Amino acid sequence: MKTVSFANIKPGGFWGDRIELNRTSTIPSVYDRFTETGRFRSFRCDWKEGMPDKPHFFWDSDIAKWIEAAAYSIELHPDPRLEEIIDGVVDLIEKNQQEDGYFNVYFTVVDPENARFKVRDWHELYCAGHLLEAAIAYYKATGKEKFLNLMRRYLELIERVFAVEHSAEFDTPGHEEIELALIKLYDLTGEERYLKLCSYFIETRGTSEKDKNIPSWAKPEYYQSDVPVREFTAAEGHSVRALYLYCGIADLAARTGDESLMNVCRRMFDDIAGRQMYVTGGVGAGPSGERFTEGYVLPNDLAYAETCASIALALFARRMSAIEPDSKYADVAETAMYNGSLSGVSLDGKSFFYMNPLEINLERRRVYEEYYTFDKTYKPITQRVEVFDCSCCPPNVARFIASIGDFLYSYDDDTVYIHHFMRSEAEFDGVSIIQQTEYPNEGEVRITVRGMKGKKLAVRIPGWCGFVSLGGEKLNAPVKRGYAFVDVSQDEETFDFWFEMKPQFISCNPAVEFNLDRVCLRRGPLVYCAESVLNGGVNLNNILLDISGRVGLEFCEETGTYAALADAFEELPRDELYFGCEDIKVKKTKIKMLPYFAFANHGESDMEVWMRKGKGNA
Repeated sequence: MKTVSFANIKPGGFWGDRIELNRTSTIPSVYDRFTETGRFRSFRCDWKEGMPDKPHFFWDSDIAKWIEAAAYSIELHPDPRLEEIIDGVVDLIEKNQQEDGYFNVYFTVVDPENARFKVRDWHELYCAGHLLEAAIAYYKATGKEKFLNLMRRYLELIERVFAVEHSAEFDTPGHEEIELALIKLYDLTGEERYLKLCSYFIETRGTSEKDKNIPSWAKPEYYQSDVPVREFTAAEGHSVRALYLYCGIADLAARTGDESLMNVCRRMFDDIAGRQMYVTGGVGAGPSGERFTEGYVLPNDLAYAETCASIALALFARRMSAIEPDSKYADVAETAMYNGSLSGVSLDGKSFFYMNPLEINLERRRVYEEYYTFDKTYKPITQRVEVFDCSCCPPNVARFIASIGDFLYSYDDDTVYIHHFMRSEAEFDGVSIIQQTEYPNEGEVRITVRGMKGKKLAVRIPGWCGFVSLGGEKLNAPVKRGYAFVDVSQDEETFDFWFEMKPQFISCNPAVEFNLDRVCLRRGPLVYCAESVLNGGVNLNNILLDISGRVGLEFCEETGTYAALADAFEELPRDELYFGCEDIKVKKTKIKMLPYFAFANHGESDMEVWMRKGKGNA
C-alpha cells in the first residue's frame, strides 16, 4: 500500500485556512520565541558557564521540528526567507559537527563529560531523529543535500556505536523517535542499513541489561522497556514515547510484512482507543510522567492529554489505516486531528497548550489553593502561552498542520482509499481527485476522480455517521471494514456522498467514574464544550443538557465552524445544604457551545466537555 504525500495535495476549506494561519502566524511566532529564548543561537555552540540561555538537552529537537514545519510550508509555498534561516542553521551544524559525525548542542557545550551516549534519558537519539526528519523534509522541499548529508554522517556514527560496537552505555533510546526517522530515510534512499538499524532499536528494546540503568523515580515500563516489544499487551509509560514507538513498529511491520509486529500494533491501538483515550482524542491522562495510567482512568479537570501525545496518536492511526484500511483507525485519527491536537494552538496561531484538560473550574482551584495548600495535585494551565521551558508542542503542532494532507489517501494497484475529507485537489501516479466539501461543517462530499477507470474507490464511512447516501439514494455499495467500495467506470466520474451529520449526545462507560450521569455533545468529527464566559458567567455545575431537546447551529466566523445552541436546564440556586430530590427546581435555558479546539480563546473561564444530563422536565 502506498500513501499520498501532502505535497501532492492543494488544500482548501477548513484545513486550508489553518495551513495558511500556520504559515503566516504559527511558524513565524515560534521562530520569534525560539530566537528570544536562545534556542537558535545555541547552535553556534559557543555557550559558556555564566552566559544566559543555557542550552537544554532537548533544544536540538525544538529547532529540528521547527525546521521540519518550515520545510513542509516551503514545499507548498516557496519562501526564500525561511530557506535563509534554515540554511544558516545548517551551516552552524556543519561548522560544529565533530569529525566523526557527532552533533548535539547540549553534550558539546554544556556537559561534554557525559557526551557520547552515556545518559539514556537525555534525548540524544531523540534529537538525532528529529534532526534527520527535518533534513529529509528540507531535502524534499528544496533539493538541497547538505543537511541530509550531515545527518547521514551522524547516523554512520550511531550505527557503529549501537549496532556494531555496542559501546554506548545504553542500547535503545530513552525517548523513542529515531525509529520513525530511520524508516523515512530508508524510504528515501532504499538503503537496507537504515531499516536494519530501526529493527535493531525495536527488537533490542526490553531485552537489554544496559537499559535497566534508569532514574530512581522511573520503572522500565515507563520507557516501554520492561518486556520485549512482541510481548506488549497494553499501552504503558510516557505516552509520546510509547506512541512514537508504536509508529516505528507499524512502519517496520509494513516494510517487512512481519505479522507478529502488526499484532503488537493492533493490541496497542485497541487498548488505547478502547480503554485509555479521551473523547477528544487526548491520551496520557497521568501528569506524573506524562503517561498512560490504567483503563478507564480519565479524569477531566486533571487530564494531562499532552498535545504531542494526541498528535502521536493520530500519526499511529494514520499508519494503521495505510497498512490495513479499517475505519476504526481513521475515526480515531480524525478525532485526534480535530480535537485533541488542534486544541493545542490558539485561534490566532500564536499561543499553545501543552496539556489539554476537559474541564476547568476556577472556583474549585481557588478553594484548593487557599485551603488545601498541602495538596500537590497537578493542575493544568487555563490559558495558552507563547512558549514553554519544554516547548516540544508548539513546533510539533506546526509540522502536523503543515503536513495534514498526508492523512487523506492511500492506494494499491486496484483501489484508492479516501480516509479523510477535505476540500482539496490531489494529483498522484496519474490519478486526480478533487474533493468539494464544507467538511467538517457539512456532510456533503463531492468526489471527482480521473485516471481511475476500471479501479475502485474506497470511501470511509465515519463512525459517527448514522446514514449515508450516494447520488441522492441510500448507499448501495459493498462496505468492508467501514469503507464503501464503488466502481469507477469512466475516465472522469463524480460521486456525491452525503454523511448524516447531526448533533449527538454521547455517553461514557460507567467505569469512567468522572463521567457518571454526564454526556457530551458531538457533531460530525467535532466534540463541543461549554464555557461560562460565553454564557453570561453561568455556573456550569448547575446546567443540565436536555438530551431530548433541540440543538441549534449558528456559523461562527471566529472558528470557521458551527457553534451549538443547546436546550438545557439551569438548576436554581438555594441556601439549604441538603434537600429532597422532589424540591429541586430548574428553569429552561440555552447553552452556547463551541468546538473543543476553540476553548480558552475568550479569557479565563470555566469549561466543561462532559456535562450533567437532563430530559424533558429535567
